[in-house]
Amino acid sequence: MYENHYVSVIIAAAGMSHRMGSKINKQFINLKNKPILAHTIEKFERCSLVDEIIVVAREEEIEYCRKEIVKRYNFNKVSKIVRGGKERQDSVYNGILALNERASLVLSHDGARPFIKIKDIVAGIKGAAEYGACVVGVPVKDTIKVVEEGNNIKNTPNRSLLWIAQTPQCFKKEIILEGYKKAINDNFLATDDSALVERIGIEVKMVMGSYDNIKITTPEDLAIGETFLEDRSKIFKNREFIFQSR
Repeated sequence: MYENHYVSVIIAAAGMSHRMGSKINKQFINLKNKPILAHTIEKFERCSLVDEIIVVAREEEIEYCRKEIVKRYNFNKVSKIVRGGKERQDSVYNGILALNERASLVLSHDGARPFIKIKDIVAGIKGAAEYGACVVGVPVKDTIKVVEEGNNIKNTPNRSLLWIAQTPQCFKKEIILEGYKKAINDNFLATDDSALVERIGIEVKMVMGSYDNIKITTPEDLAIGETFLEDRSKIFKNREFIFQSR
């Protein structure tokens, strides 16, 4: 049962923000007067099944993160802030090395995905406990083309088989650790954690997530994120008005 597991979350927040065009780490840009990273951590802080949160940050930003994010917003589940690496894969591995010794389920999540729903976090935890490895994601809506050099279309994959992988990606500790150790030994670099687990022959389940669990990467994403928060604010205000009117 998933209730018997010690759940650790690694939040990767050591990116360079090149596509954002910002002088500061995109994780610290405000969305509705709160840093993106604070919105993200808050979701896992509020999830009752999460026991600890490890934030991975750029070395020169660790103290800023501790003071302006963790302490300012009273995130009690954040046990450590550790140094990031050259690649995201290196950063997550540093987080794995810092896990509480009791950790049995490990979730990796992008610091720039602040709109993850708590119900999807819970689904990921349950999936990891049941299957050993799972990824939160959504089916693609558009037709995908495989394109060769010269922008020539090579083929069109069956859309019904294609999903967009999001985070959190959720694993039993021994599985993700084995995947990372093999990747290090093979000098293999992947774009997400589940690819490392696939390489050791473990099946990874896809768990249905939400389309608004976007990764904020560009200024356009910031505008979309502001819209999400405004819409949610209107929903809560309407609910409050209806409740008070009864």
